[in-house]
Amino acid sequence: MEILDLRHFSSADIRPLLEDEIALWGRLLAWDYTTSAEMILRYMDAKILPGYAAIERGSICGYSFFVYEQSKGVIGDLFVRDSGGDGGRGYDRHEVQERLLTHVIETLQQSPGIHRVEAQLLAQDTGEVARPFLQQGFSRHPRVFMNFEIGKHPETVAPTLPPEFEVCPWSEHEYQSAAALITAAYRNHVDSEINDQYRTLTGSLRFLNNIVRFPGCGTFDPKASFVVFQRRTRTLIGLILCSRVRPDVGHITQVCVLPEYRSAGLGEALMAASTKNLRARRFRFISLTVTEANDRAIALYKRIGFDSTRVFDAFVWEG
Repeated sequence: MEILDLRHFSSADIRPLLEDEIALWGRLLAWDYTTSAEMILRYMDAKILPGYAAIERGSICGYSFFVYEQSKGVIGDLFVRDSGGDGGRGYDRHEVQERLLTHVIETLQQSPGIHRVEAQLLAQDTGEVARPFLQQGFSRHPRVFMNFEIGKHPETVAPTLPPEFEVCPWSEHEYQSAAALITAAYRNHVDSEINDQYRTLTGSLRFLNNIVRFPGCGTFDPKASFVVFQRRTRTLIGLILCSRVRPDVGHITQVCVLPEYRSAGLGEALMAASTKNLRARRFRFISLTVTEANDRAIALYKRIGFDSTRVFDAFVWEG
């Protein structure tokens, strides 16, 4: 088994591996990974995707890549194909995962100007690849992947909000105020430890841009995205953003409410608005991720009818 620089290879070399990864994401997460895979292939051919490939008998059997965001490195993905045993000569998939991650982590920590590294690996079970991160001083934050099967639940009546609040469809006119809302909502919140973009207005704008204009978390679905205003002042106080990760699956990429309004039922009203829209358009499932330590949010999602289907880890290193 060799571990080599990913930029030595072309899209043709990695395409069979990505086909297996697309199948895995579909099976585990009901998520069509095709668009992300196509983006990876384009970056491979342009020789601009930093990372490592595991080579067994001349073929790529696993890879991990990362990206640089100013002074931060983000581990974008890790995938290793099952060896299938091969008459007792197969490789140890877990060992290959750890070797790839060790190379990625060491590269990022030794990169000039990099002071922070983040990783969220949805397709790996919690604890599965924790060792190389913990050995290098990362903190670990378990996160929960939750799923709502729309057809199994009767249509619920949205909670009646006080007349001072108004739920409206998402509009890009709210871009700047939405970023300010995200920054304020996540101040001193555990999720701002996991994703430092939440800590500043500039970072929240970058986060919004990634959600709304890039396909990393699916294709943004403005029809199922909503905001809440304080009617008298027209102040934005809450929002929910949704993407399509499969033609019949919506994924909630963001839901937040200003702290001073969190007892007014706004989170539940936003979830109801998004669910009603997706139900009317014959979507089958809604998924989301939430940090395990966020007890209040998990309780809300379970009350609505979401089930916890898997737990994965987020890792953070501060240099």
